[in-house]
Amino acid sequence: DRFDAEVWLLDMSNRLQQYVKDPEQRLQLLQEVHRYASQSQLPPELVLAVIEVESHFDRFAVSRVGAQGMMQVMPFWKDEIGRPEDNLTLTSTNLSYGCRILQFYIKREKGNLTRALAAYNGSLGSTRYSDKIEAAWRRNWRGPNLDWE
Repeated sequence: DRFDAEVWLLDMSNRLQQYVKDPEQRLQLLQEVHRYASQSQLPPELVLAVIEVESHFDRFAVSRVGAQGMMQVMPFWKDEIGRPEDNLTLTSTNLSYGCRILQFYIKREKGNLTRALAAYNGSLGSTRYSDKIEAAWRRNWRGPNLDWE
């Protein structure tokens, strides 16, 4: 309900302040994270942990292998689930892609979050990445209990 939503936004805004200084930008980002995470049936706190690890909330981040934006989406996904002209540095576009991709891997790995996160990162078979996400989630974003196995 509205009260719960406002409590969540205030709580997460305080946690996000270390990464996003401007209060209006924080609120807008949190609303978008919540929208796209909910559409993909993901806990928004998990998406926040992924963003923290992937880009430290830098929408212009580009990895050494070419992943782009806050959720570090590889450009080949534009051909798979989007359009070639999509701009992965736009927050809404990046969140839409990133949440859909993470949802895909969670379903593919039958709910095994450790394996799904490793697949998202391209490191299937290793727990290093999922351990980083879990640590960020526990340190900064703890939301609903998640099964990390």
